Amino acid sequence: MFNLDVLFSVGNIILFMAIFTRLSGLFASAPLFSTYPIPTQIKVWLAAAIAFILFPIVQANTSFVTPTSVPALTLILFKEFLIGYAIGFCANILFAGIELGVNTFAIQMGISADQALNPASGGNSPVITQAYTYLASMLFIVLGAHRWLFSAIYNSFKTLPAGYVFNFTPGMVEQVVIISGQLFAVGLGIAIPIFAVLFITDILLGFTSKMMPQMNIFMVSIPLKIYLGLLLSLIFMRPMAEYIAVLIEQFMTRIAAIF
Repeated sequence: MFNLDVLFSVGNIILFMAIFTRLSGLFASAPLFSTYPIPTQIKVWLAAAIAFILFPIVQANTSFVTPTSVPALTLILFKEFLIGYAIGFCANILFAGIELGVNTFAIQMGISADQALNPASGGNSPVITQAYTYLASMLFIVLGAHRWLFSAIYNSFKTLPAGYVFNFTPGMVEQVVIISGQLFAVGLGIAIPIFAVLFITDILLGFTSKMMPQMNIFMVSIPLKIYLGLLLSLIFMRPMAEYIAVLIEQFMTRIAAIF
């Protein structure tokens, strides 16, 4: 029989709070969980359920020291939230890079003013940006990347045990900074194919306006660039999906290696 006094001891309750806090940090920054309007109650109960599953595993493999003061408890919970947030933040860099890249060629297309509320970022963005964000989200789910995040959280309790020990090594910090720097690389990779064609189109339209001054190039260029941009988006949709899938696997692999 279970000894309830031992099961609901102060040390076990605080350890459960530490696990729950680390999962809360993940849900606060991870793709899908933080980028879509999922009700807070669902995220809280999901974090609690996963913490309940992880609790006996973490308890059996860690030497958790119960804090004896409120400042010590606050420091531990802050550390746990920071670790979970860092894991989700690294994964969310990919989505931020995709949004940056699509916004870049959307401006070149001339549809940057066509904006609507984007639930992924919480702000306004072009409709085409939302389409690519949904594409990345579907690939994220299909590839099972959310399971990679939970695996990273599970492994993090081995490399970064709950408690006073803070083994955030310089190598980990360096890897997190490197992943953060991939934001512009991802954005450039997404934007270049369509942006380059539209840029060349602008140059050709400039030459045309010099050779045919009587032609209103401005009125021709606006619908032409929008049509060409949408056509290129459809043509490059499959290669973009394959490229994003490769990026998701690379990001998840690097996150798993860090934590």
